[in-house]
Amino acid sequence: MNPDAPPPGLSAQSLLSPGQAALGIGVVGFIAAAIALDLLTGFGPSPLQWAQGGMFALIVLYLAVIGFKLAMVLGSGRSTAMRFEPGALQTFPDTELPRYTVLVPLYREAAVVPGLVRRLSALDYPADKLEILLLVEADDGETRTALAAQGLGPAFKTVVVPDTLPKTKPKACNVGLARATGELCVIFDAEDRPDTDQLRKAALAFRVLPDRVVCVQAELQYWNPWTNWLTRCFSAEYATNFSLTLHGMDRHRLAIPLGGTSNHFRIDALRDLGGWDPYNVTEDADLGIRIARRGWDVRMFVSVTEEEANSRLGNWIRQRSRWIKGYMQTWLVHSREPVKLWRELGTRKTLAIHLTLGFSTVTTLINPLMWALTLSYFVFGPQWMEPLFPPVVLYGGMFAMIAGNALMCYALMLGCLKRGLYAAVRAMLTVPLYWGLMSVAAYKALGQLLQPSKRHFWELTEHGLDTSDEVEEEVVRAR
Repeated sequence: MNPDAPPPGLSAQSLLSPGQAALGIGVVGFIAAAIALDLLTGFGPSPLQWAQGGMFALIVLYLAVIGFKLAMVLGSGRSTAMRFEPGALQTFPDTELPRYTVLVPLYREAAVVPGLVRRLSALDYPADKLEILLLVEADDGETRTALAAQGLGPAFKTVVVPDTLPKTKPKACNVGLARATGELCVIFDAEDRPDTDQLRKAALAFRVLPDRVVCVQAELQYWNPWTNWLTRCFSAEYATNFSLTLHGMDRHRLAIPLGGTSNHFRIDALRDLGGWDPYNVTEDADLGIRIARRGWDVRMFVSVTEEEANSRLGNWIRQRSRWIKGYMQTWLVHSREPVKLWRELGTRKTLAIHLTLGFSTVTTLINPLMWALTLSYFVFGPQWMEPLFPPVVLYGGMFAMIAGNALMCYALMLGCLKRGLYAAVRAMLTVPLYWGLMSVAAYKALGQLLQPSKRHFWELTEHGLDTSDEVEEEVVRAR
């Protein structure tokens, strides 16, 4: 299969399938007709009853998402993620190591090129079995010039990505995949700081795991958590997701939505899957679901790649809105044939996908409404709300917001403790403000998704905002 061509029906190039569009129009039309019938004849549910029913459904969904996330976090203690004892890597001699391809998509990353080349050069892997493909867009002369000035070693090759649409990371990765000569490959981003022995660990993991495991995902964390409040919250979120939630999903063998970097693949399986969907702006999450639908597995393994947390609000909003837009794309793509999805994955995995990708995004969108109603209850009293909502809706909604958000704060605190981010624990008391920013990003993402010209637009994340020297000083102060 051509790596530039995702499987039929599983591309995000179109927003909705004909069936999804017909279903959406049918549901909206039915509700509108029912409301019109009530207004004209008094027959059927009133608009208020429709609103009450919708609110009840949102509360149930809200509690389901929070319950699922907590179950994964609390279940991570019995994680079956791959761990390697000291000396384990020596059991896999260099002569038996497979050839490895490292794919590094770059766009306007000239500022971080020196550090990137230094870190990739430090990878502990035999030079004659290592291929590092630097994937640079054709219109990015500045990055190519910066790379040329580095005196790259023999393992490095600069690959120019054609200047064609869509201009996305997955398209660049597909260009690299077509040229890769390794048996295994991994994606690293421009600012990544992987453990030097990560390739050896991944190679050993593939050696001992069954062939149906076609991808192993390393843990991601941030190296600059102490820059400001935003990076503290971002680091806590990453710690909770990669060190707890995904470990819980690994334990229960659920479909794991991959991180955008440090996912290691068997190249033959990756090519058989059709590579990445160039139209999906969270190609990693989509690929994790496609792996599960093929009947293959993704496993977590204990090795860390450090990244740079966004320390500027505008940059953070651009990155987060792209992630949320991609989650929406992925959910819509894999919901096109729900019965087929259920047959391929079974009930548990199917529910987990909806709770992780779709319903979680819906809760982010409705958060402002839920907070506004809860605050209104306490500020203005229950007098005006009690006539509008039955007790189960009114007080169920308040319980969902107060208890649910408190439990999610607790989960983030556990993530901080897991990663040793002790000074960030108290910042989690203010994390609802962070979730408010996520809602802003979610509405931006929804707006872009509804615009054909912005649907596949890849908003670039600026890296190199924090220097290593500044971060070291912050770490020392935090201690």
